[in-house]
Amino acid sequence: MKKKKALIITGSMVQDHEFIYPFYRLKEEGIETAVFNGSKNQVLGFFGTKVPPQKDDHIIELKDVAVDDFDLLIIPGGVKAMEHMRLNSKIIDKIIEFNLKKKIIGCICSGVFLIISAKIVKDKKITGYYAWKDDVENAGAIFIDKPVVVEDNIITSPHYKYVGEWMKEVIKILNEKK
Repeated sequence: MKKKKALIITGSMVQDHEFIYPFYRLKEEGIETAVFNGSKNQVLGFFGTKVPPQKDDHIIELKDVAVDDFDLLIIPGGVKAMEHMRLNSKIIDKIIEFNLKKKIIGCICSGVFLIISAKIVKDKKITGYYAWKDDVENAGAIFIDKPVVVEDNIITSPHYKYVGEWMKEVIKILNEKK
């Protein structure tokens, strides 16, 4: 059986809990986990977590990411990270490609800004941090105030206090997908 692979797209000032927990939880499941951090160097999370650029112990660039090689995309939050990442058209294009191929996209908190910028939320039920409710609705999505919302291939959560419930659902759906 083919080993599952996940990609975490993140950046400087990521919300540390929303990067660390998925990173190690996926590894616990035996899921090969690559990280694109938007830099050729290590970046720091909001609370100082070191986030390495990593793929099989090598630095990766987004152009090197073949969506067909991955089963799952994780988008952690962090408002400061999202302010910069959502302006990167290569990141947005990669999210669109994951969605077009119906790959699972796990998105938490302010990571919702990236899926909004990718214009993949219209008419979908999603959640995010409560302060982003207007942004979600203005993008044409239906804001649901729950710890985890699953809509097609997109699994969202509003806050790192629900990271356990979110990742439990992400892993469950990933394991169910053939």
